[in-house]
Amino acid sequence: MAEMPHVMIVEARYYAHILDEMVRGAIAALDAAGASYERFAVPGAFEIPAAIRFAVAAQGQGAREARFDGYVALGCVIRGETTHYDYVCNESAHGLQELALRHDLAIGFGILTVENEAQALARARIDRKNKGGEAANACLAMIELKRHFGLGRR
Repeated sequence: MAEMPHVMIVEARYYAHILDEMVRGAIAALDAAGASYERFAVPGAFEIPAAIRFAVAAQGQGAREARFDGYVALGCVIRGETTHYDYVCNESAHGLQELALRHDLAIGFGILTVENEAQALARARIDRKNKGGEAANACLAMIELKRHFGLGRR
């Protein structure tokens, strides 16, 4: 029987009210799957890849087994008046993809990139698009795929 997954949820708390909704969706999905999780907060979406990398590096410092089977990255970037939006969106997505490929990580991508708060809330709310739940389910699916190929705990 497969061991239940243990997941790291990384929450970029810059838009706390939006993230509260996303986290609710992610936790509901993980609970429904019987997965355990730990939550970690970072200031913004740009910092999410570094937080995951810290966890991976800590495991490499003598831990016999990976602490987390997968990672759920939750954040929100709302377009403003400058190009800052583009840099944060691109670099956070690129950082997460690079981590997944370089370290064989199961990552659920739940960083909203929207034009305004109304779009963000529509995507975050569990009774609407529930992107937090989608990110958690993507993470769980990738954990299962890793296990299929013998890359994770069974």
